[in-house]
Amino acid sequence: SSEVLEAIENVIQGVFQSLAQKKAPVLTVANRADWRNIEFKDSVGLRMIPGSTTKQIRSDCPQSARRFALMLKILSMIYKMVQSNTYATKRDIYYSDILLFGSQSVVDQIINDISCMLKIPRRSLHVLSTTKGFVAGNLSYTEEDGTTVNCTCSATAVTVPSNVQGIKNLTSHAKFILIVEKDATFQRLLDDDFFSKVSPCIMITGRGIPDLNTRLLVRKLWDAFQIPVFTLMDADPHGVEIMCVYKYGSVSMSFEAHHLTVPSVRWLGLLPSDLKRLNICKEALIPFTKQDENKLASLQKRPYIACQPLWKKELEIMASSKLKAEIQVLTSVSSDYLSRVYLPNKLQFGGWL
Repeated sequence: SSEVLEAIENVIQGVFQSLAQKKAPVLTVANRADWRNIEFKDSVGLRMIPGSTTKQIRSDCPQSARRFALMLKILSMIYKMVQSNTYATKRDIYYSDILLFGSQSVVDQIINDISCMLKIPRRSLHVLSTTKGFVAGNLSYTEEDGTTVNCTCSATAVTVPSNVQGIKNLTSHAKFILIVEKDATFQRLLDDDFFSKVSPCIMITGRGIPDLNTRLLVRKLWDAFQIPVFTLMDADPHGVEIMCVYKYGSVSMSFEAHHLTVPSVRWLGLLPSDLKRLNICKEALIPFTKQDENKLASLQKRPYIACQPLWKKELEIMASSKLKAEIQVLTSVSSDYLSRVYLPNKLQFGGWL
């Protein structure tokens, strides 16, 4: 905490020095969303390059003066929280002054900018994300307040903890971790008691694009148990992109790649090549939209696809067919095909990429 306080004090000191010299104070922030500032490293994923280009948030410029003021406001809130050892969610910060901040996304972006500027992970700033992910299966752990959470005996899923960094005493006999893209598929596997029938496993869903806590938990579980991590996604460009976020990270959070990516993630399904192999009828498939085509074209150009020839091949199958499929398409074979046949066979015979 002293490191965080010192980092904030240095920023404020810089503001005072500028004012003392009768200059307009400026905050310098890395260009997080610029692909030119990102490098791909197989063992880490997407990470920000040292000496990346920056942008200035000036206090004397009409376009950025408001953002400058909001950054100082949030820095002062973080400073108080770290001093008093209290925590707040990004939502709490937004609701502390809705009129001032205007929208939740403004708060989210500023907090990420501050984290990147100070080179301090967001959790150390005492800012927690609102969690939307679920976890179930062969896992128990102790939360920061001493509560023991047992996911194994729960018939319903457990919400991913809001302070993943604080959990300890992780115990599991799981043979693998299964990341499921969608909540509906996750619930179906839970109803079918999948995590104990095939072999003990841990199931996680970020319910679409994963929030920070879900990504942190996947990474923490992988660090703790060093077991295979598989993904079950829709066979569409959106599903592939979500899988890449777990495996390689995202451009906007590339400055925290070391805590968030799991380079050992494997693509278990639904593979575009599975659709032909399982004779899924064309009527059950969905034609591409223009948005799907653009998303796929952008994915095919990404640096990490080049080092995954088998993934590349699957994307080519998708591009040539211009058809996509949701995981639920497997119910057209039989209602419990996913948990009874598809996943057990894939896991037994190594049907992942």
